[in-house]
Amino acid sequence: MSVSVIIKWGGQEYSISSLSEEDTVLDLKQSIKSLTGVLPERQKLLGLKIKGKPAEDEVKLGSLKLKPNTKIMMMGTREESLEDVLAPPPDNDDVVNDFDIEDEVIEVENREENLAKIARRVKDYKVEELNPPREGKKLLVLDVDYTLFDHKSCAETGHELMRPYLHEFLTSAYEDYDIVTQFLYLLTDNPNYKITFMLDSAAMITVHTPKRGVVEIRPFMKAHLNREKDRELSKLAQYLKEIAKLDDLSGLNHKHWERYLSKRQQH
Repeated sequence: MSVSVIIKWGGQEYSISSLSEEDTVLDLKQSIKSLTGVLPERQKLLGLKIKGKPAEDEVKLGSLKLKPNTKIMMMGTREESLEDVLAPPPDNDDVVNDFDIEDEVIEVENREENLAKIARRVKDYKVEELNPPREGKKLLVLDVDYTLFDHKSCAETGHELMRPYLHEFLTSAYEDYDIVTQFLYLLTDNPNYKITFMLDSAAMITVHTPKRGVVEIRPFMKAHLNREKDRELSKLAQYLKEIAKLDDLSGLNHKHWERYLSKRQQH
């Protein structure tokens, strides 16, 4: 019998109906690669389980008992996108501060080559609005990889890869901000907040600096080790609540957000 599934990735849905029950999970991943360009080893298929455990590549699709047109969410990045926007994670278990970047990074925003990259993205990239912007709300743009979600750690469910306090953080932020994230459908069904629109890697640019090469922010990694000790989003929610009171945010240096929050809490 044939197997038909729908893969959700990058804000789009991809229908696959050319496989049979005798084909394997790896065959499915190869079909996904032909449609998305994401290599099988880069693919994480959420919810694809057998006997409560993630289905290995050699598992036959027939044993998964998939209903026709089952929707499967995939997490993964094309190799070229990884080269552009992801650097290899450091070999340690520490949680890195989201804003711990050298001062030189602040200066790159006005460089001619980066302004040209931004101009091309603005011209070519189409934003699909999920929920209309609300009058009087500031816009909060959040990175997903290593900020809200650790997409590389060993885990069996998407929930395990989410950063602690994620939904509480987004619920708090939504009171004052319209929210934009990279593509992640796990965030679209919560009744306590709404995502205004999502961005995929096609909207991103790389930033080069003399000291660091491609600048990457990787605050939350190895979720299976760090989930119990990470409290960053809980504190960051308080910072966003404080600065939401300001009419103009241009004078803030977000690198020192913890210092700002500490001073405000002392008053």
